[in-house]
Amino acid sequence: MKNTVVTIRQAKERGEKLTMLTAYDYSMAKLVDEAGINMILVGDSLGMVMLGYEDTLSVTMEDMIHHTRAVARGADHTLVVADMPFMSYQTSVYDAVCNAGRLMKEGRAQAVKLEGGSEFAEHIRAITNASIPVVAHLGLTPQSLNAFGGFKVQGKSEQAARKLLADAKAVEEAGAVAVVLECVPAKLAELITKQLQIPTIGIGAGAGCDGQVLVFQDMLAMFGDFKPKFVKQFAQVGDMMKEAFAKYIEEVKSGAFPAPEHTFKIEDDVIEKLY
Repeated sequence: MKNTVVTIRQAKERGEKLTMLTAYDYSMAKLVDEAGINMILVGDSLGMVMLGYEDTLSVTMEDMIHHTRAVARGADHTLVVADMPFMSYQTSVYDAVCNAGRLMKEGRAQAVKLEGGSEFAEHIRAITNASIPVVAHLGLTPQSLNAFGGFKVQGKSEQAARKLLADAKAVEEAGAVAVVLECVPAKLAELITKQLQIPTIGIGAGAGCDGQVLVFQDMLAMFGDFKPKFVKQFAQVGDMMKEAFAKYIEEVKSGAFPAPEHTFKIEDDVIEKLY
């Protein structure tokens, strides 16, 4: 069954947990899709894990469209959500709708995600009015890392917690179909989840959210530059890959690969005529 904004809302109503993973290309999207994950996030995290940037700020609309289009080709059942990159929506409501439309039309996304709370409610409402589903993103919003002074847990004081709760209600009222809560204290995330009708997707926000999202390179231990506290490594795929690469080098140098079963034959009399 195809995952849609309707089915994820129904999952919350049934108390069924939702799963989301990132993907940035066709082959990974197919694997995630075949595994039965509910949602794929084509995150602007691709700037760091795919393009080697220090943060997400340098990612462009063209980057997001390119990667989203590839993912969409591989996702038959999974809902594809594409990040709106830095400065693709902050400048105006008009820009927000136009760029969200590009991600849907050119990137073939089925929903877009943008960072920010009540200050972007008007943007979310306008995008939603254009028949484009919006996933909101609250808490630690990586595009605001310079304003936050780095990657820090959000909502720890009473004032900050009240602001997060108000923001969550504001984006829901504006039409968001779900909200990502990143690096939010677990008890606060659980409270927000109980007060919203739309699903919450946590990343570093505890098990009280309606679902969870991780960057696939993080959860497979493929990205060794930094391991956030909230990441669980479900497999050491990075080590497995390096072992395979080392074995490949060894067999190529020794002549063990390619073996006869990896080659194609030609009749000896054809070869003899070439001498």
